[in-house]
Amino acid sequence: MAEHRLDSVPGTVTNVFSRDLPPVLTVDPGDTVMVHSLDASGHLERQRTPGEPRPKMFGGRPGHCLAGPIAVRGARPGTALAVHVESLRPDPWGWTVAAAADTPLNLRLGLADTEPSWLLWELDADAGTGTDQYGHTVSLAPFLGVIGLPPVEPGEHPTVPPRVAGGGNIDCRELVAGSTLFLPVTVDDALLCVGDGHAVQGDGEVSGTAVECGMTTRLTLDVEAAPPVPTCTR
Repeated sequence: MAEHRLDSVPGTVTNVFSRDLPPVLTVDPGDTVMVHSLDASGHLERQRTPGEPRPKMFGGRPGHCLAGPIAVRGARPGTALAVHVESLRPDPWGWTVAAAADTPLNLRLGLADTEPSWLLWELDADAGTGTDQYGHTVSLAPFLGVIGLPPVEPGEHPTVPPRVAGGGNIDCRELVAGSTLFLPVTVDDALLCVGDGHAVQGDGEVSGTAVECGMTTRLTLDVEAAPPVPTCTR
């Protein structure tokens, strides 16, 4: 079984899902990939003050900044891709923003048309803690918000919605180190994309985001010919 490294640089990232994207890495079942993903916004430099605009991988284009696609040989529709999350290590900083969009929750809370409120976090992966600019400290429980495969349909598809077929922006805080996610394979070679690191999140991104951060994730990828979950058929 081989070990691979995938860093987020121009040419190895995407902010859409598409079966038409060429893979940036091809692996065999059972191989392990060490992936470094940028935060969801694709920051190339850390914020120095809360909410400070900094250079991003995709400029003003929407969509999560994801590493991939990763092709897995032998993955075919009718099989499942087993994504074993071995370890997750947050980058040294992260951010949270509330009231940045007029979501139904923000409307109910009376926060529509207000200025966004930002937190800037210092993250200590060794201690497992994050501390914001006010000195408030929380325990970390890192995971990836987006683990997904492209839809069957050709063209570009947004990264924001989770999908029954292929996963995506699942935002499941239970997918910590030691977890395995089984994704019904949607297209040949799977074309896995990952990113949207969260240092910690509650039961949903109720303020608008989690503690968003870059992440180094160790993944082992397998193909299950007899998947333990139903596959999607069309």
